[in-house]
Amino acid sequence: MVVNLEFIKAIVTAEEVLLLDPLRQEVLPFVDQLRQQLPNKMPFKTREYGQMAIQDGEIQTAGGQWLPVPEAVEGLQCELPFEFQVLEIALEVVCTHLDSSVADLERDAYPVLDELARNVSTKNLEHVRSLKSNLTRLLARVQKVRDELEHLLDDNDDMAHLYLTRKLIQSQHSEALLAATASNSIVSAGPQLPRLSSNRSTSLRSSNYLDEHDVEDLEMLLEAYFMQLDGTRNKILSVREYIDDTEDYVNIQLDNQRNELIQFQLILTIASFAIGFETLVASMFGMNIPCPLYNINGVFGPFVGSVTAGCVLLFLLVMGYARWKKLLGS
Repeated sequence: MVVNLEFIKAIVTAEEVLLLDPLRQEVLPFVDQLRQQLPNKMPFKTREYGQMAIQDGEIQTAGGQWLPVPEAVEGLQCELPFEFQVLEIALEVVCTHLDSSVADLERDAYPVLDELARNVSTKNLEHVRSLKSNLTRLLARVQKVRDELEHLLDDNDDMAHLYLTRKLIQSQHSEALLAATASNSIVSAGPQLPRLSSNRSTSLRSSNYLDEHDVEDLEMLLEAYFMQLDGTRNKILSVREYIDDTEDYVNIQLDNQRNELIQFQLILTIASFAIGFETLVASMFGMNIPCPLYNINGVFGPFVGSVTAGCVLLFLLVMGYARWKKLLGS
């Protein structure tokens, strides 16, 4: 069985683990967990499976004790097979690492987003861009492991192929039965009939444990970590939704500022139009054309005041029209 989960890359057999780059910083917790948990979980070493023997409906364990098949099988089923213990430790380390990464992301994300909501600046936008990139990469990592577990859970045949210890026991069981059959064929058939029947009952009673289609243990193991990864993925999606909400809020703020600038530009344009009218009148009187108003004393002040009042009135009329058309806010 090949395990390729994030930084953990290993080849697992029914008896040993071949680990790639065990001195890597991220892999060291996995190595420590293997050293701590496997000796406590295994009632006997996996390499001693080869010392098992079946005779007269009994199984001899590594300690030399003969047990009936149901009791021996129960002893074998009390713990997960070696390969599944390794797989469980790998999944636990990977899920813990991903949970820690998500916790760090949440701790960094919310203050940065709140600061961006308060003050939209280039520095804060750059922090959010970097945060979003990290979130996308982390989500892809979690989604990859989750999809692998989902693929296994959807295919019972693939899960059955992962039962390496069961395949080893089946092989040894078959060899033991063939050896027992060969030894019984040498002796006369009459007195040995009960022994042959006992061997057949042994095969029937142990068939439940050796059932190739029984994947309940692995399915429960994978479902537990699948749910944990699904929860981790939901946390990341929650952070991404918060980022999207913050971006929407910032866009609303920017749109509001943009609208205010447009309104201010419209007011300046209306004022320029009104002043332009007064400038037009001044430019007309600035020409060297004879006019009767030049001969009237004291007409300059009232004339300029009336033109200015006309410009102000024009400005107010255009502003009122703009507000009536809802081109300007209240």
